[in-house]
Amino acid sequence: MSALSELEGHDDRRQWTARAVGSLAIEREDGTLLRAKALPQGLVGYLVGRVMSVSLMAIGSLLMILVAGLFLVPDLAAVGLGAWLTVAWVALLGLLSTLPLGAVIGSPATSPQAAAGLSMVTIGGLTVVSGIFYPISALTGWLQAVAQVFPLYWLGLGMRSALLPGLAAAVEIGGSWRPGMTMAVLIAWSVAGLLIAPPVLRRMARRASGSAVQARRDRAPQRVG
Repeated sequence: MSALSELEGHDDRRQWTARAVGSLAIEREDGTLLRAKALPQGLVGYLVGRVMSVSLMAIGSLLMILVAGLFLVPDLAAVGLGAWLTVAWVALLGLLSTLPLGAVIGSPATSPQAAAGLSMVTIGGLTVVSGIFYPISALTGWLQAVAQVFPLYWLGLGMRSALLPGLAAAVEIGGSWRPGMTMAVLIAWSVAGLLIAPPVLRRMARRASGSAVQARRDRAPQRVG
């Protein structure tokens, strides 16, 4: 059960956040951001559309994992309605809190390859200190503090609270699942991401002039060759 809850709480969101980072870099190179910039509120619409499309794919992936889990982990069938509602709101807020963050992470990258490397280092580093491999209470105090600043830890905590027995909370910080704090932190990151990402995208679009896009297209066959 622990392995499954961690997979749902971390790996799925990590995968889709990294994918959002990579697709953002590609769409900057092919001129998508430049075209969106030319429309009224186009970058905001682009961000909302990107978050919604990736969220739908991630939710589909999560549902397949849960269906498989019902056969592989018999205890999942005994999970009550309240737990499934927790899974739902944690998954929703988790996507809203991490996908706009992907735009911010990918903004300094100059190519899709650089964006992929940057996302792996950043998201991988946060995952290591977020309690996915071992209880976060086993980390030193300052690493615990760092982990609690970012949404990945709270994603895992929310999923563990829904799918693990109540006694498992003993290994968490403070010996509690802290559902209220989980919701507050994820909402705060969701709001912050949706406020910060559009200006970041506008700066990216300013760097993506028509001549720069054409120059990258001209270099693409050389990279492939």
